[in-house]
Amino acid sequence: MTAAGAAGAPDPRVDGTGAEPHGLDSSWPSLPPDPAGLLTAGDGRAGAGQLARGSAATPRRGLVLGGGGVLGFAWTVGALRALEEEEGFDVRDVEVCVGTSAGSILAALIGMQVGVDAILRHQQGIPLPADPRIDWDHDTDTGGALPPRPTFGLGSPDLLRQAARHPLQVPPLVAASALLPRGRGTLEPVRRMIDGLAVALLDDRNDVDPATGARPWPRAPQTWIIAMDYRGGDRVVFGRAGAPPASISVAVQASCAIPGWYAPVIIEGHPYVDGGACSPASADVLVDAELDEVWVLAPMVSFAADRPRSPVARVERRFRRVSTRRVLVEATRLHASGTAVTMLGPGPEDLQVMGANLMDPRRRNDVLATSLRTSAAALRREGPGVELIASGTELAAQ
Repeated sequence: MTAAGAAGAPDPRVDGTGAEPHGLDSSWPSLPPDPAGLLTAGDGRAGAGQLARGSAATPRRGLVLGGGGVLGFAWTVGALRALEEEEGFDVRDVEVCVGTSAGSILAALIGMQVGVDAILRHQQGIPLPADPRIDWDHDTDTGGALPPRPTFGLGSPDLLRQAARHPLQVPPLVAASALLPRGRGTLEPVRRMIDGLAVALLDDRNDVDPATGARPWPRAPQTWIIAMDYRGGDRVVFGRAGAPPASISVAVQASCAIPGWYAPVIIEGHPYVDGGACSPASADVLVDAELDEVWVLAPMVSFAADRPRSPVARVERRFRRVSTRRVLVEATRLHASGTAVTMLGPGPEDLQVMGANLMDPRRRNDVLATSLRTSAAALRREGPGVELIASGTELAAQ
């Protein structure tokens, strides 16, 4: 386990002499209290098989894929490959897949039954003829490492007024997003890519919605896409019952629309932006799903970190610390509902390769190669603090 593990568990960051490897931040795992027992050590394997409900031979699984830009996407592809290889299940067989921002693209691909091997080959630039056609250039289609010059004016005066009237009801990051100018970047390439796959992979399985004209929505697994209503700051789960009608491609486009970088996406007359403004992962949307286990792959969450010298990277690590606490609280709620939770995030070696700008495509290949190795090591308990386990052992015993 990591320093965020059970009390008395060995800390892989510390060698036999008690000294920490150079560059690790010993203060990083100063996380909130753990009333739900989230930090209970497992049996040497990640939480798979430790069924909280203990009824079915095959656990009812959920998968949560967090945001993290171009490099977070690359890290998550490596983590997904490691998860399948180390835990022995196909992520396309989960019951529910939740995606936020960059993670929403992967959630949509998985929901449309695109395999991780095909996604990995596309990342590496070596797709096979039989692979689904992913019409996407990882290096250019997000617009580059820096945003275009934004428009003048506030991003969302409505949301800012909402924050002024009810300051305790609007989280600081949500309120801050309203202050950013409206972005001018476009995510049309994302929409076209997802729409093309939906036409090829879904139209033969489902009819087009006659009410909205929307392309069919992935249903196996259920695919939930997280975005934020830019008027009121509410988190919206597209694909879940009661959500506004939208095609999977437009929902993903909205989920990826970083405030101040990309233009908000209009759905049913409302502007929507990146779901990461509400949460890096939104794992708690699965609280009522009655799943046995949930795997959370969150590029913006880390349970051990480096000590970067760059001032910009130090700011990123501070933000990452806040993100980690937020997702830990969500996992606590999910664990309390009777679900075993496993969280995986980048460790010190991953962070060093990522740097401070998660939108920089020049580091993409290095991040992918590193994640393939470090994520597998983390799941085998051979790597430093990259994962956090919420064991279902104590729940199964009840």
